[in-house]
Amino acid sequence: MRIARLTAIAAAAVLSLGVAACGGDDDSGETGSTGGEAKTFEAGSTMERLNKAQKIVVGTKFDQPGFGLKGLDGKPAGFDVEIGKIIATELGIPEGNIEYIETPSAVREEKIEKGEADVVVATYTINDKRKERIDFAGPYYVAGQNILVKADDTTITGPDAFKAGDKKVCSVQGSTPAANIEQYLADKGSQLVLFDVYTKCIDALNSGQVNAVTTDNVILLGFIARNEGKFKLAGENFTEEPYGIGVKKGDTAFRTFINDTLEKAYSDGRYEKAWKDTAGKFDDQVPTGPAVNRY
Repeated sequence: MRIARLTAIAAAAVLSLGVAACGGDDDSGETGSTGGEAKTFEAGSTMERLNKAQKIVVGTKFDQPGFGLKGLDGKPAGFDVEIGKIIATELGIPEGNIEYIETPSAVREEKIEKGEADVVVATYTINDKRKERIDFAGPYYVAGQNILVKADDTTITGPDAFKAGDKKVCSVQGSTPAANIEQYLADKGSQLVLFDVYTKCIDALNSGQVNAVTTDNVILLGFIARNEGKFKLAGENFTEEPYGIGVKKGDTAFRTFINDTLEKAYSDGRYEKAWKDTAGKFDDQVPTGPAVNRY
C-alpha cells in the first residue's frame, strides 16, 4: 500500500512539472518585448512573415539625440527606436530580435525598396514625393523645422537671415529641412552645405565652417542638451514636419497594422512612456499622438 501510494505521488509530481513547463512556455510567449509571441496573421502577409521569422529589421538614424542615437554600447536609442520596439512587440517579436540598420536621409527609400529594412522609423517626414516610392504609416509625431546657432550669435533669428547671402547653413542630403531652407537662400551653391549625417553639421558649426544648422526642432534640442551652453535655437519653428513610418509601396495591410498599433500605443500609455524616456528629456511637453492618415 505504501509503495502504491508513493508511486501515485511521484506520478502526480511528474504531471505537475509537465503542466508547469507548458505554462512556462505560454508565459514566455506572451511577454512581447522580452519573448516571442505566437500570433495569427493573414497568410502571406508581411506580419505573418515577420512573426514566423521572429526577426524585424528597423531602419533608423544613429546620429540624432532623442530620436535615434547610437550609444557606446553600439545600440541606437531614442523615440524612433522605441516606436520600432512597439511595432515589434505587436508582431510578437522580442526586442533582442530587432536588427537596427542606419538609414541616413538620402537612402531611406532605397533601403525600403531593396527590402534591406522592413520598416524605417527615422525622423521621416511624410511628403508626396516620397510616397511615389514608398508608403507611410502614421504620422506618429509632428515636428517643426528650426535653426541651431552658437549661443553668442545674435545675427540669425530665423530663416530670413540667410536672404542676404553672407551666411552658410548646414543640413543633410536628401532631407526635407535641406529642401525647405533653399527658398531663403540668396545663393544655394555657396550657402547650403550638405553632409550625410547631422553630427558632421555640428562639427562644421563648431569649427566655423558654417553659421547654422537646420533640421527639426526636437533633434536640435537634443544637440543643445548634449553640448550645454554652446548652442541655441534661433527663433521659432517655421514648418510642420509629420513623421511617418516607411514601408514598401503597396503593402496596405502592413501599413494598416502599424496604424492600428500606433493608435493602441496612444491609448495604453506606451507612446507617452516612450516619449518621456527619450526625447522627453529635452522637451518635457508630451505630444498628443496625431491622427494617423489611412490613405
